[in-house]
Amino acid sequence: MLNIHFFTFNAFEENTYIISNHKKECWITDPGMYEQREIDEFISFIDKNELKPQSIINTHAHLDHIFGVKAIKERYNIPFGIHELELPVLERGADTAAMFGMKLDHIPKADFYIPNNKKLSLGDDDVEVMLTPGHSPGSISFYHPAGNWILSGDVLFNGSIGRTDLPGGDFDTLIGAIRKNLFVLPDNTTVLSGHGPATTIGNEKKHNPFLQ
Repeated sequence: MLNIHFFTFNAFEENTYIISNHKKECWITDPGMYEQREIDEFISFIDKNELKPQSIINTHAHLDHIFGVKAIKERYNIPFGIHELELPVLERGADTAAMFGMKLDHIPKADFYIPNNKKLSLGDDDVEVMLTPGHSPGSISFYHPAGNWILSGDVLFNGSIGRTDLPGGDFDTLIGAIRKNLFVLPDNTTVLSGHGPATTIGNEKKHNPFLQ
């Protein structure tokens, strides 16, 4: 079973995740470290716990989820992956950052594409990849049945959903993706989101105002 640990970084209060196995191999998901102190905190945790980063696997490529990609790629010499449909979002990163008065001097290059409806393996453990568009065209979620959790990026939040007013976003597509891919999971599945606290599928079915 995979373990998961998260940090909250940058002005957008974005959640960055470390997914690790018993051999201390790990994936890094959505590295959002913007300030040097955030990068230092993250690297210190990895090194102190003797983790072995294997790759960066992102749920999507909005700027608050990619701020730290360059630093992590260079530190651990690991590849960075997104869904192929997310490439236009990645390439707009610098322009989007400027809109928010922030800098993104280096747009990271995607080293590989993460396919939909496939499993990614970390040693003997797997996560299932689900395409869950609507917040952005190539948003994906990572589901780990053995651990009873799904890492949903900015698709589904505790009491809310991802915004759909950015380029490539679409409200109806997002709602459809949540109902088709997430709401079919067991009600006690933990939802680990890109912002805010964790929730469960059952809780969002009952109480999320966007999905009643």
